[in-house]
Amino acid sequence: MYFTYVLKSKTDGNLYTGWTDNLEKRVKAHNQELVVSTKNRVPLILIYYEACLSKEKAI
Repeated sequence: MYFTYVLKSKTDGNLYTGWTDNLEKRVKAHNQELVVSTKNRVPLILIYYEACLSKEKAI
């Protein structure tokens, strides 16, 4: 199972869209500043996700 997700930054209010095969782990990585594209925008909250059957559909 793959997931498309949207995070909202509590710092600047902007949104970030991504995809993963482990949603819980990925959101934690974002908030632990381990993801380059969002490390200066923490904390981030998960506002939407969608489960997909294939990686291609999630992307």
